[in-house]
Amino acid sequence: MSSLYRLLLRLLGINEDPSLRSYNYNQELYLQIRKLAEEEQRTPEEVTEQLLTKAFHQRSLEFDTWQRWNNLSKREQQVAALISLGHANGEIATRLGVTIDTVKSHVSSILYKFAVTNRNELGMLLYGWKFDDILPPKSGSR
Repeated sequence: MSSLYRLLLRLLGINEDPSLRSYNYNQELYLQIRKLAEEEQRTPEEVTEQLLTKAFHQRSLEFDTWQRWNNLSKREQQVAALISLGHANGEIATRLGVTIDTVKSHVSSILYKFAVTNRNELGMLLYGWKFDDILPPKSGSR
């Protein structure tokens, strides 16, 4: 068993029971892991290690995205939110009361800060985020 696997188990508070070669976690989860292991013709330990590794990787990506978000100015956050919600530059300019050139400048800065090459990639990073607290109301809204 790899040291990474043991470390991940220890960090999650999952203790291996040497007499049963099973783990002290939810029985339903264990059964799902066993089923997946059978389907993939691997051991439950291998499947668990892969799942934990992927989960920690995903968590790291989410943390990195959050850090990048916090490095944006408030206006850049508003522009990024509107991009993620599918708005074009003209719509963003109107909603925020700025010029299209200003929006373009913010878009370039945002893409650079998130290390992505286009608006779609940014949208994927921020998919599912709620932006209600940072966006100004639409014109004509109260």
